[in-house]
Amino acid sequence: MAREGIPSAILLDALGTLVELETPWPHLLDELASRGVVVSEEAARAAMLAEMAYYRAHHDEASTWAALKDLRRRCSAVVQEQLATALPLADVEDALLAAVRFRAYPEVPGVLAHLRAAGARLAIVSNWDISLHDVLERTQLRALVDVVVISAELGAAKPDPTIFRAALQRLGATASDAVHVGDSVEHDVAGARAAGIEAVLVARNGAGAPDGVRVVASLDGLLLT
Repeated sequence: MAREGIPSAILLDALGTLVELETPWPHLLDELASRGVVVSEEAARAAMLAEMAYYRAHHDEASTWAALKDLRRRCSAVVQEQLATALPLADVEDALLAAVRFRAYPEVPGVLAHLRAAGARLAIVSNWDISLHDVLERTQLRALVDVVVISAELGAAKPDPTIFRAALQRLGATASDAVHVGDSVEHDVAGARAAGIEAVLVARNGAGAPDGVRVVASLDGLLLT
């Protein structure tokens, strides 16, 4: 164990745990308007939700930057079709990428710094495409963790225990040394348990957890013993 009763290895989900997606359709409205296209907020919302559903179904295909470029083009085509706009696809893509913005939850940088100062080694374990590397750099979180394991790069996604075991191997830790912290019962809690790792559920919306699973309202709950 690290100091202060903190596990020596802590695995962390990304979206919903460390970072959040800003509501994208107001940004899409602004980006389209700047390109001379006016749509309703309802239409922008519907287009973004369709794009997000397509992205979730295909993000693990983007294991290289070339594959990510292709995925982004296909996601942009979903938006273009939903909006029935004559705006060129390249311009729709620029608007879409500008509308998708991530930010770290306010408490996260301080908590990660505290955990590392207490001796814990930290790994991000995320179902994401290769662009997570850029997101972590932009949100200034990459320097605060030791390892980043991305489903698209590894070829295995949560709740498959393979991705958790890969993180443990890269940290030089065992399951008994570790906890995994995430916001999804289906992907984080179930996957961690399948890998023999204690799970902690981040329930920012107040959701409950299965019996025996610790629940925290935000990441700074990890510092409470």
